[in-house]
Amino acid sequence: MEKKEFRAYVGNEEQVYGVRRVILDEGNAKGIAMYQVTTAGGLELDILPDSGLDIGHVRFKGVNISYTTKNGYDSPVRFLPVPGEFGRYFPGGMLFTCGLLSAGPENTDAGDFHPLHGRFHGLSAKGLYGYSEGDNIFIGGEVRETAQGGCCFSVKRCYTIPAWGSEILLEDEITNLTPEPREYMMLYHMNFGWPILSESAVLEFPEKRKVTPRTEYAAKNIATQCVFSKPIDGEEEQVFFNEMESEAFARLKNPELGITAEVSWSLDTLPILAQWKNMKSGDYVLGLEPSTCYIMGRERERKEGRLMTLAPYESVKHCVRLKLSGNVK
Repeated sequence: MEKKEFRAYVGNEEQVYGVRRVILDEGNAKGIAMYQVTTAGGLELDILPDSGLDIGHVRFKGVNISYTTKNGYDSPVRFLPVPGEFGRYFPGGMLFTCGLLSAGPENTDAGDFHPLHGRFHGLSAKGLYGYSEGDNIFIGGEVRETAQGGCCFSVKRCYTIPAWGSEILLEDEITNLTPEPREYMMLYHMNFGWPILSESAVLEFPEKRKVTPRTEYAAKNIATQCVFSKPIDGEEEQVFFNEMESEAFARLKNPELGITAEVSWSLDTLPILAQWKNMKSGDYVLGLEPSTCYIMGRERERKEGRLMTLAPYESVKHCVRLKLSGNVK
């Protein structure tokens, strides 16, 4: 629709699309600030500046897309990066960024303790912005992970969301702000839940890829990697590492709903897609996770030569896109 025609129908664009900042005021989520985004293409999402500028709930044309754990939204003050606490604060959400020093299990590397999936999600962004301009909505800011005598990483994160569309483009610029080379790990933990995830759903990958199961149980079930069951009491989770040859996408299709969710990413800087398949009752989720490495923790990744390094003051760019399409049935 041309702008002149649009303005004839609508006096204020917030009737159709926009972004606003709100603060939650009760429960364990008390104090959470978020940008709430709506688009004319049927997309609704929350972006959380005090949780690494990650993404919380996502809905498309009224249908839930993201996964929420039993914990739900938690205030950032409840984030405790100590042994054994991850399951008590992990909220799920559409995006939970892992890193920058470690991703994967708790481990100690060179005398430093690294909690499960790192500390990034517990960091607050600064230099925040959220606004509509032209045909896009822009949200972003800078997240820093630092340690006295250690690392100083800057992540400048920007989301571009078409006001008339139903996709999210995330662009990160990661910079090592120290005079020494720094090793890093980064995992974009994207989580899909019911009803887009169900026994009616199917996962599609590029034809040319290498698949490595993480456990014996995953290897036993590799033939059913891309299909899903109903929730099963006590079911063991499965993780598969996918290495694409040229194309970088994963599509979750649900013909019963008429919805497709496609994740794509910068293959040159995120060479591995981890797939977390958990059919357990009450914890029913599919994770599609573009990553710099296998998610085995910093200590093991170092031993196996898979840690990436940024030279002094060097930067690297990561891109991840989520596109939703279909006519909801």
